[in-house]
Parts: sequence; C-alpha cells; structure tokens
Amino acid sequence: MKFVKEEFENTYEEKKSKFIAHMMPYDKFDEVMKRLKEEHPKGRHFVYAYRYLNEYGQVVENSSDDGEPKGTSGKPCLAVLAGAGIINSAVIIVRYFGGIKLGTGGLVRAYGSSVNEVINKAEFFEYKELITKKLYCQYAELSKLEYLLNSMEIVIKDKEFTDSIVLSISLSKEEYNNLVTQLPRTIKYE
Repeated sequence: MKFVKEEFENTYEEKKSKFIAHMMPYDKFDEVMKRLKEEHPKGRHFVYAYRYLNEYGQVVENSSDDGEPKGTSGKPCLAVLAGAGIINSAVIIVRYFGGIKLGTGGLVRAYGSSVNEVINKAEFFEYKELITKKLYCQYAELSKLEYLLNSMEIVIKDKEFTDSIVLSISLSKEEYNNLVTQLPRTIKYE
C-alpha cells in the first residue's frame, strides 16, 4: 500500500470536456475541495474518491458522482485508487463540460483515465504500520544511539531525561527487529 504526502494535479481532455484531477493526502481533502470550488466557479462537476485507514487498520472508502449519471465517475475513480493500492489519499476531479455528451462508457473511461494520469505524476511513499517502542540508555551513550537511529531513518518521538535517558521511537516491526540486532548490549529496550 502507498500514499501521497503532497498535492498533484493533471488535466485530461476528452471531446472538448476538461477533467482536472487533483490528488492529495486524505487529511487535506476538505481544504482542497473548498479551494477548488473557489478556483473553478464554472466547473460543472466536482467528483471525488478517497481511501484511508481508520484506527482499527480497516480501509474506509467513499466516492461521489456529484451530478454525473450514477456510477459513471466516483466509483471508477475509487476503483483506480483501490487497484493501485493507494490509501490515506484522495482525488478530486473538476469537470468542465465541453458541449459533447460522452455517454456512460465515455464518462467511466474519461474519469478513470484522468485519475490514472494524475497517479502517474504523483510521488508515492510506501505505507508501514508503525509501533512505538522505548530504548533506555546512559547519557554517555546518547549520541551514538541517536546516530544509529538517524542512519536507520527511525523517528525519535520523545526523550525523557532522568538518571538515565528514555527514548520513545516509532518504527515498523521489521525495522524494530533489525534495530535490536544492532543495539549495543548496554542499551535496554522493550
């Protein structure tokens, strides 16, 4: 599964109709939709689809045809996102009607193609399910431990300084198993 961290845009034309596809992280969906409605006051349809993981690790999906014939736009867009294994991302397609009716098959192809083209432009990151773990070290070991964590691109979420140091780290299970094999014996972990 993969996701985007920033917004991407692509314009697709079919029989004089313009389909302007915007792909963005799911948490920016409402903000981008509001902005697009302001930027494109003459846009006829604002079709969208999104997929995200909820707190239970389940994929939540939704789409809207926004006035296009039922099932000709939102569902094909959602099918493209699902087929590409994209999560925590949304796509909004602004359609400007060109005067020529595309028919149901033409709409399905046009919306699907516009999403495929914005996907080809987008930069994706691999999704990893993260866990939080704690590492315990002495003050003298901190810089070496931080160097190791940085070299492995492991995120330090919190540092707690008492008589020793407790680091809270966020990483995948595979990264954790790899880290444990590389930790000096003096560093405790849980």
